[in-house]
Amino acid sequence: MVARNRKWDGTAHWVVPGRYLGEDIHGWWIFQGRNEFCSRPGAAFYTASDAVLLIPRAGEYVATFYNDSYPGDFRIYVDLATAHEWKAIKPGVSEFHVIDMDLDVIRSVQRDVFIDDEDEFDERRVSMGYPDDVVESMRRECGELFHAVSKQQTPFDGTGPSSTCAEWFRKGQA
Repeated sequence: MVARNRKWDGTAHWVVPGRYLGEDIHGWWIFQGRNEFCSRPGAAFYTASDAVLLIPRAGEYVATFYNDSYPGDFRIYVDLATAHEWKAIKPGVSEFHVIDMDLDVIRSVQRDVFIDDEDEFDERRVSMGYPDDVVESMRRECGELFHAVSKQQTPFDGTGPSSTCAEWFRKGQA
């Protein structure tokens, strides 16, 4: 499967390949393996480690979980996002589309939990014409997610061996 992100104005953003693992009460889990090619306009790279993506049953976000094999600082990266949509391309191949709303809630090794890209959200709110109700909804959701990640509420209960995402890492790496 492929996750395709775009911006509010329809411009392309990240394209990230993955493999569907299954679902639980939180949503659908996608394995994003090491050395996968990810791209967006103006940037591309091969992934440095495995990750798992959660597409939630409810909520305006997607969350990527990184374990200790990730050489970077992030462990949980929550993208505020709207307009979740699955598209069947052909039997056995799907795409997941979402609109990235710029705000991010991040659990980092060095900085703990923080909200990122509030400046981008404010700039694009004007330049892309986000409706007031969408702005209010995203800010409310961001606050709720910040609280959930800070308090390590499931499914944001870390990335260690007993965390919610641990079994999905095991399945993806098998």
